[in-house]
Amino acid sequence: MKRFKLLTFIIAFCSISFYACQHKTNTPAPAGGGGGTGGGGNPPDTGLCFERDILPIFISNCAKSGCHDAASHQEGYVFDSWANITRKNFKPGDPDDTELYEKITEDDHDKIMPPPPNAPLTAKQIGLIREWIKRGAPNTTNCNTGCDSTQFAYSTTIKPLLDNNCKGCHNNTLASGGHSFENYNSTIAVANSGRFLGAIKHLSGYSSMPKGGVKLSDCQVLKIEKWIAAGKLNN
Repeated sequence: MKRFKLLTFIIAFCSISFYACQHKTNTPAPAGGGGGTGGGGNPPDTGLCFERDILPIFISNCAKSGCHDAASHQEGYVFDSWANITRKNFKPGDPDDTELYEKITEDDHDKIMPPPPNAPLTAKQIGLIREWIKRGAPNTTNCNTGCDSTQFAYSTTIKPLLDNNCKGCHNNTLASGGHSFENYNSTIAVANSGRFLGAIKHLSGYSSMPKGGVKLSDCQVLKIEKWIAAGKLNN
């Protein structure tokens, strides 16, 4: 009898444990993945987008007058669109056998691109271009626009945004219009000029920025506006 009761208890206990595990496993995850997006619950885009992440780097740093815009096309290279960037000496999937990647990672200052006195690309920008080429250089456009406008710290959001879209023309050695986004202090001077927001919003009466490039997204502009409204903190 005792042995029978013990066996009955073991069977009942295992059944309850199995049900509990099954119930836990099959419970659906909370909608939105538990992370705030500020965009109606859409998950944030964590992919690599040519139009958003790669093209602005080339527009700001390479597709400039006297270099690689449509009018200058130095050495036959034009870097103002996906078709032109991938047209010459470009090998999708193999950055080390792609001419433009070799140039932006060149050790010789007489051969590196962008050439001095232009600022060299940052390690992060070079890394993005390398990864994009390794993935086959896809022409991704109209990427997921999930916007987390709660994130607008200078160091993690504003500076990288300005580095990719503006710094190629506005740095300490090539301060177009007398403006530089080289560091926090120079960025503050631009933000205080009274024309910064009008330029990035492409408002009438302002010189539209980025010059010759894709207009910043509404989300990017909103983050800059929030950073300015919060006191332009160096955070």
